[in-house]
Amino acid sequence: MSELRWINQFSDTEEFTYDKRIALLRARKVAQTEEKARAGGANEDDYGLIVQNEFTYKLKPNHPNGSIYGYKAWTENYCAILDSHPLYCDPLDAFVGKGFLFLERLRPVTCKWNPDYPFDDLKVLFDKYNVISGIDNCHHFTPDLQIGFDLGWGGILDKLKTQRELHDASHHEFYDSEIAVVSAIIRFLERMAREIGELADKENNVTLKANLYEMSRMNQKLAAGKPETFKEAVQWMCWFSMLSRTYNRGSAGGQLDEMLRPYYEKDVAEGRLTDEEAIFYLACLFLLDSRYFQLGGPDVDGRDMTSRVSYLCLEAADKINIACNLTIRVHDNLDEEFFKKSVAYLFKNKQGWPRYSSDTALAEGFMRCGYPLELARKRVAAGCHWMCMPGMEYTMNDTVKINLAKVFEVAYYDMMESSAEKSVGELFRLYQIHLKAAVDATGNGIMHHLKYQTKSQPELILNLFQHGLIEKGVNITDGGANYYNMCVDGSGIAVVADSFAALEQRIEREGKISFESLTEHMKNNFEDQDGEYIRQLMQNSERYCGGDTLGDEWALRVSELYTALVRDLNVQHPGINFIPGFFSWSNTLGLGRTVSATPNGRKAYEAINHGANPNGGFRKDGAVSAMCNSIGRIQPGYGNCAPVQLEFDPGIANDPEGVDKMVEMIRTIMNTGNTLLNINIIDAKKILEAHKDPFKYPDLVVRVTGFTAFFAMLSPEFRQLVVDRVTSVNPDAVKGVE
Repeated sequence: MSELRWINQFSDTEEFTYDKRIALLRARKVAQTEEKARAGGANEDDYGLIVQNEFTYKLKPNHPNGSIYGYKAWTENYCAILDSHPLYCDPLDAFVGKGFLFLERLRPVTCKWNPDYPFDDLKVLFDKYNVISGIDNCHHFTPDLQIGFDLGWGGILDKLKTQRELHDASHHEFYDSEIAVVSAIIRFLERMAREIGELADKENNVTLKANLYEMSRMNQKLAAGKPETFKEAVQWMCWFSMLSRTYNRGSAGGQLDEMLRPYYEKDVAEGRLTDEEAIFYLACLFLLDSRYFQLGGPDVDGRDMTSRVSYLCLEAADKINIACNLTIRVHDNLDEEFFKKSVAYLFKNKQGWPRYSSDTALAEGFMRCGYPLELARKRVAAGCHWMCMPGMEYTMNDTVKINLAKVFEVAYYDMMESSAEKSVGELFRLYQIHLKAAVDATGNGIMHHLKYQTKSQPELILNLFQHGLIEKGVNITDGGANYYNMCVDGSGIAVVADSFAALEQRIEREGKISFESLTEHMKNNFEDQDGEYIRQLMQNSERYCGGDTLGDEWALRVSELYTALVRDLNVQHPGINFIPGFFSWSNTLGLGRTVSATPNGRKAYEAINHGANPNGGFRKDGAVSAMCNSIGRIQPGYGNCAPVQLEFDPGIANDPEGVDKMVEMIRTIMNTGNTLLNINIIDAKKILEAHKDPFKYPDLVVRVTGFTAFFAMLSPEFRQLVVDRVTSVNPDAVKGVE
């Protein structure tokens, strides 16, 4: 047995309260995070991976390029990993379920998509317009874990075997692969249970020994059986998290409070569970992985789903006070006390959680796609900015990005080099042409992905948690989903809107510069004679998010154009629903590196704006209301998000009055058309010190974008983006920090 565990220095009789265990587990989590940060970090979710050197896996390719493609290769490699994957077990924890690697990331970086299904013509357009096409991207849809709760791994295996007998040979590759995967999972869990028992035999501390024996018993049951108690349900979720992450980074969690509520109520009624125990179990779940979960919101009949479990989730997150991705669904009937409690924790902990989504905007938008209200309400917050009906739809959420700023650059130089007329009107005409080309190419790329993804990377884990998919006997991209709602995000809208506005204001309205002169300054990156003066002139034009500005008018015009072009893909590709949004995730740096200097005064290759927010440095006047109203106006309005990102200094009062004001502000923002709200309440001086020395505050968490992250985990340039956002709210904080 490979024994990967913390060495505990506890006496045989030392006792542990739940709070003491949480404190020790949190300290270990922070230490592990610091270790990951020193090993290189990442500009993404934490995922709960453990850094270690004892376990490695060498990919067994089935292609000369060294990568793996199709059912057989993914199945064989995943099963081989599980058969050799060691146990990580902390005797202080209530659960096991930590992993060490992602099979998806063991592939050669340049050889992900199956080269037998090329898209060379599309790639030319993707490169031209800097489109992140989504081809070969995976797992950005939501499983329904209730299927696992109801069946257990053994029940899923039985169902696969039964369905295989009902289908002809054309489906056998699917069933044989899934049967092999689930069989390997059961073997793995049985081995984990045995090894936990062996650790229990060696443990001398009475309390920890008993805990390990209980863990062993519970996991032996869950290897093939289904969970029957609150604790067993959480352990099942921990293993699902690790097993799906190990395959391809997994996916979101779903409506956590409602999933666990029946187990909680049954256990409490039968005297098997206290709130203190439930909080500890939830804290262990959050420490395992910063997976996305939604709390509250309406059920299909409009009744608020807030329950005692919802409160316990907040209390558990408060206990650990690190990276959490909890979303509160705001609606008219939301429990007011719960709403206020969530805001109080946002103030208290200043770790970027929770965030808030608008049921009204999201449900009404999704209904515009032709869905009934009942289905719209089933769509839960499931990722950085995305929503999904668990187990019912395939979405490709947050994997497709069209760089609107790059499209603008192409259109601008097309006009300057080819058009006799140099005007904002001519530029917008060309922008329409190029944006349509970029959107159409993106739509064709999504269709290519759907047609051939099974030949590249089948979804062998998440397939198992979709309604009706096992009965169909096909991968989710081959018709296994009930609905296909393709998320298509535009990135860089503020760069485009401010550029159009600056051109119209400074050239056509005021006559302060010509297109030709401005172009020369842009080509010289505003570093030539008078370049900085011109840059400041353009940068200080009427900007997007100023409130009824020229920039706001252009942002709305661009949004309406983009939305119409994305929705037109539904006509081109019947049966697929394409839904627009505005988001950049952590691609602001990468997308910006492809775009030269722009007319809004942005220098060459600098980051584009974050999501639907204005360009950096805009909010020095603290104009929250104007900004949120502007973002609310440009929401595409079909059920996907264009999030609002707010930064606040902790000087905001953390008292009942301050909480009440924040609750009303959030409610107002949600009622002005906005879909999702992310809030950072961070001491600007502290974040500057952490930027200088990331390990001075190794437990500092910030809401980077849709996800929260340990600040020390981020790259220096990405930390700088967060610093710039935070310090723009309180520029005086820079003083005194070298």
